[in-house]
Amino acid sequence: MRTRELFLDPTGSHLVISLSTSECLYLNRNTQKVRSLSRWRGHLIESVGWNKLLRTETNTGPILVGTSQGIIFEAEISASEGSLFNTNPDQYFKQVHSLEEDGRPAPVCCIEVERGPESKVVIIATTRKRLFQFVGRVAEGSEQQGFSAIFSQNQELLPSFQEFPFNMGYSEITFYTPKLRSCPKAFAWMMGNGVLYGQLDYVKLDSLLSDVQVWDYTPDIDFSFNKPISIVLTQFHFLLLLPDRVKAICTLNGQVVYEDVFPDKFGTLKKMIKDPAGGLVWIYTEKAVFRYHIQREARDVWQMYMSMNKFDLAKEYCRDRPECMDMVLAKEAEHCFQDKRYLESAKCYALTQNYFEEIALKFIEAKQEEALKEFLLKKLNNLKQSEKTQITLLVTWLTELYLNCLGLLQSDEGKHGVFQETRDEFRKFLSSSKHKECLYNNRTTIYDLLASHGNVDDMVYFSVIMQDYERVISHHCQHDDYSAALEVLSKHCDEKLFYKFSPILMQHIPKKVVDAWIQMGSRLEPKKLIPALVNYSQMGSTQQVNETIRYMEFCVYQLTVTEEAIHNYLLSLYAKYKPDSLLWYLEQAGSHLSDIHYDLKYALRLCAEHGYLQACVLVYKIMELYEEAVDLALQVDVDLAKTCADLPEDDEELRKKLWLKIACHVVQEEKDVKKAMNCLSSCNLLKIEDILPFFPDFVTIDHFKEAICSSLEEYNQHIDELKQEMEEATESAKRIREDIQEMRNKYGVVENQEKCAACDFPLLNRPFYLFLCGHMFHYDCLFQEVTPHLSTYKQTKLDELQKKLAAATQTSKSRHRPAPKEEGGDTASLGKGSAGVSREQIKSDIDDIIACECVYCGELMIKSIDKPFIDPQKFEEEKSSWL
Repeated sequence: MRTRELFLDPTGSHLVISLSTSECLYLNRNTQKVRSLSRWRGHLIESVGWNKLLRTETNTGPILVGTSQGIIFEAEISASEGSLFNTNPDQYFKQVHSLEEDGRPAPVCCIEVERGPESKVVIIATTRKRLFQFVGRVAEGSEQQGFSAIFSQNQELLPSFQEFPFNMGYSEITFYTPKLRSCPKAFAWMMGNGVLYGQLDYVKLDSLLSDVQVWDYTPDIDFSFNKPISIVLTQFHFLLLLPDRVKAICTLNGQVVYEDVFPDKFGTLKKMIKDPAGGLVWIYTEKAVFRYHIQREARDVWQMYMSMNKFDLAKEYCRDRPECMDMVLAKEAEHCFQDKRYLESAKCYALTQNYFEEIALKFIEAKQEEALKEFLLKKLNNLKQSEKTQITLLVTWLTELYLNCLGLLQSDEGKHGVFQETRDEFRKFLSSSKHKECLYNNRTTIYDLLASHGNVDDMVYFSVIMQDYERVISHHCQHDDYSAALEVLSKHCDEKLFYKFSPILMQHIPKKVVDAWIQMGSRLEPKKLIPALVNYSQMGSTQQVNETIRYMEFCVYQLTVTEEAIHNYLLSLYAKYKPDSLLWYLEQAGSHLSDIHYDLKYALRLCAEHGYLQACVLVYKIMELYEEAVDLALQVDVDLAKTCADLPEDDEELRKKLWLKIACHVVQEEKDVKKAMNCLSSCNLLKIEDILPFFPDFVTIDHFKEAICSSLEEYNQHIDELKQEMEEATESAKRIREDIQEMRNKYGVVENQEKCAACDFPLLNRPFYLFLCGHMFHYDCLFQEVTPHLSTYKQTKLDELQKKLAAATQTSKSRHRPAPKEEGGDTASLGKGSAGVSREQIKSDIDDIIACECVYCGELMIKSIDKPFIDPQKFEEEKSSWL
């Protein structure tokens, strides 16, 4: 009994051993016991299709078994001992299909079971010349029922197969699975005519096989003594095992890329198989086992894909190799250029390191401006911010290309839609934040290009992007679109632009301009707008004048501007155009010089030029020129003059003089005696005798008899008051003399135990002062107490008196010395009298300063209530002394 074939599942848990006696054995990885598969007896097993979904370590799940008679069985093997009545590991063994070749049964060389997407089950079986496909769906949850349903679904139709004429007695199929437990992506079938390989497409309905190719055996493969034995498929190659060597053939181009010859000492090669989990390839001979580890299989794949013009795949396999990627992109760009797909070519060229000038000239010679523009755009986006020169070149060139394109499209009325799209694209390019710095630094060049093409709209758009609002406003003004200009001004609130463009805007839309100024509020300096206002208020229409006044009033009353120029200008406008508002403005502006913000002299001259006398009077009053105010007011109204005459309240002489002016005017100019008498009652400073000289000689006394009588009565009353005051003064003088006499006789008693109120030492030890309040102080103690509270002036004077007293005392002591000569006696006697008087006077002056009042009971103590006990300058010193 000889072992014929071994079938091991991909996990290594289950092994089926086929014997030459048509018997089969089963061995599980977890047991040492080999068990017979009784239901399999009588069949030579050629292949096993393992169940990759439902298998476990102890159970295979439903599997397919192919025999030498072309029969496909479904079976299930369990490693458990089973029940008392069923100890066989094979749970069941039933026929589900049979395969034929040329009308006769053919051995099932290989069988593979795979699960595709959407519950699709794929069964691929091969004979010596045919490859069969069985595709069906298994309902979710019914996988345990096996594969009978798949074959029954294909009974009505002939099974899909591919057949080749030559037969070498057997065949073998292998699959490539990218990841473990995923669906196979490619296959390779070794048969008599060569190797059939391709992709598996689970979406196709008629056949799974896709991109199928046949690799013909090379001449050195002779079936008589050098037939292929096994095949293994990798991602890009299949390995073909021959009796003495291994060949690796690339599936992309069919070239033999590797060949490994084995020495005779190892014996004939028997089998080659690939580990689905680890990816290792194993080969064994009669005497040895070899292992192949495949590394960096895809390193040169990009070249093959590139030569096949499959550039996407080529780029995918050289993504981490920049030099290879550049070659692929260059080849793709050239290929697209040859196929006249210029835009795609431009995109690829932009990513290469080819010479920029060469590529640009290539598109220029082909007259492909769109492709050139696309190339430049892509190249621009790939540049770094530090490459400023290159960015500037590309931005300028692209601007020129866009403008050329827009010019051509604009002239073609049938391409309005394309023109609009191109303009939007151009504006998007101009507003790109990535190239904003370059556009800003080269804005003059861009402006020149736009101007040379006459593209005014895009120039305005670009100006807005660059925040060059001055150019935008100038453009609107040149086209008489003043409202649009003002709208730009108001939107961006640039004070300098307001100052610059307000003159021309004020000429055409004064109301809107003033509204904009008012909206700007304090952000504008009204003084800088005066030139525009002065210009058009002098030569403009009534509307411009009214709007000028409206803005000036807003500045004065709302913004409370205090600049003299603004107030003077408003005064001039009132004087010239709104005289009714002039007097009101002057009155509400205030009557004190600190409240006035206009030039009084200018206001006076302005009012005088226009003959506004009442306003002039008001200005004179503010300037405190009361005589001029009264003189001018008498030309307007006597009552106005009277109000002016009462203003100098502190100067009775001037007030009397002003009232005399009014009285003189009333008598001499108006010749109204009654009014003149009213002046006497209005001003108590005037007497009848003051105004009598103004009356003419012919006036009778009857007109002012009452005034004369009243004046005489006042004189009599005044004389009586003076007499009474004299009597009161005499009586007061008498009382004062009595008080003085009484004070001379007043005295105080000081006991011998009395102490100084300041130092608390006995009082009688040194000179002292006694106050009426009862406080007593030594002279020096009082001096020290009083001095800190004296003013600077009094302290200085006290120091001087102290020095004079010391000098006088020294002079007094010298008189007791004997005179050297007789004639000097008169001199000493004279000096004695003079020094004695001076010394007493000095002491009296010192007493007046330090002893004028008690330091504890007088005003000095009251005034010192808010002074600190410790001098702030000596606080730190005092503080440290306590520590």
